[in-house]
Amino acid sequence: MKIVMIVLGMILVVVIAAFLYIKSMMPNGDGDNDITEGYYKRFQSDAPLEMKYAQPGSCEISYTEFVSDNASIGKVRVWYPQELAGSDKSWPMILVVNASGTPASSYEPFFPRLASWGFVVVGNEDGQTGNGKTASITLDCMLNLPDDSVLTGKIDYDSMGIIGYSQGGAGAICAVTNYENGARYKTMFTGSAAYPTLARNMGWEYDASKITIPYFMVAGTGKSDDSGNDPEKGYGGVSPLSAQIANYNSISDKVQKVRARAVGAEHEQMLMRSDGYMTAWMLYQLKDDTEAASVFIGEEAEILHNNNWQDVEKNQ
Repeated sequence: MKIVMIVLGMILVVVIAAFLYIKSMMPNGDGDNDITEGYYKRFQSDAPLEMKYAQPGSCEISYTEFVSDNASIGKVRVWYPQELAGSDKSWPMILVVNASGTPASSYEPFFPRLASWGFVVVGNEDGQTGNGKTASITLDCMLNLPDDSVLTGKIDYDSMGIIGYSQGGAGAICAVTNYENGARYKTMFTGSAAYPTLARNMGWEYDASKITIPYFMVAGTGKSDDSGNDPEKGYGGVSPLSAQIANYNSISDKVQKVRARAVGAEHEQMLMRSDGYMTAWMLYQLKDDTEAASVFIGEEAEILHNNNWQDVEKNQ
């Protein structure tokens, strides 16, 4: 009984610490966060491709939305290249899984910047995304568009990616591995995904070993992502290095995978800090962009020689 009580106490400490930290990272309701209009202008990198892909692409952007029957989702919000409406081609799609308490409307400038690189980018208003359910429902919405939508017939359903941050990182993994329609994704990216013990204690349990699509995972070296504590004995931060390594190693070596940490980045900074290479990954995986691929492939990959990043491991 004593051992059980100790274990339960440890779990309670982890849950409370995680809740308080994640709550502290939520927007304050006034839109006061780093992702404001033109946020990418504040980003700096000496690595030319990281700097390039952290900026907007060449496409002008349009917007549409769908009202969801799911109260948590609220609206399915979609940003897409203007030329899509008059184009005969289909376009790759990226679904974004929100961090805790962070609906798409609270960091809206993120979406058109990514869409400007030639993607249909999809978000929603859910602030509790960790189990992947609303991501799965949102994907179903996009797979079953109304006949009169400007997007109908214009999405390449064979070239879809998913990205998620913090709680949404756990949600993205769950969406890919725990739901039938998760098999539709071609690639994935997570920024500071909640580590497995934290995710399990918060009700977002996932198993990274089930991932069978190319996966790029990042986190920050700051204390908020890696507290320095043993994450199995107490709160380890949101996304500690030991857990990132364990997730990476659990995935088959037959699957293309990359892990890295942004030097000096705290948890709340990871969306901006990872923007450039997240974009490069999606261009490489969904559009076969050879320049973007050079960020990740081979011994001369840019990410290996970029002082903004450390603890890089990859298998291609």
